[in-house]
Amino acid sequence: MAKVMVVDDAYSELKLMESILRNAGHQVVTLIDGEALEDKVTAERPDILLLDIIMPKRNGFELLRLLRKNEHTKTTPIVLVSSKNQASDLAWGKRQGADDYLPKPFTSDQLLTMVGRFVR
Repeated sequence: MAKVMVVDDAYSELKLMESILRNAGHQVVTLIDGEALEDKVTAERPDILLLDIIMPKRNGFELLRLLRKNEHTKTTPIVLVSSKNQASDLAWGKRQGADDYLPKPFTSDQLLTMVGRFVR
């Protein structure tokens, strides 16, 4: 199974994703904000990163750009998970380097299918 890193400032969302992923057999690393995310991704080496967009201090788009410029994290699959689900948000996320976009609210199946697309 995969090592999945989840970054979301909403504790309930973080716990929901962690529960769904763990029940499916994945190893899960959770972060409540994006502080020191580059170091954590480099240290943990997740198979995929699920990244919220709207967070205090550093938003998901900013973190995404930083990770794409970092030699150690530039190839890590990153899926933006957000309630910002207009077509423009999706297009902007892809332009910033996201591999895909999962709109909230999502079902367990949608979350697991998305993770399954990037990890074998």
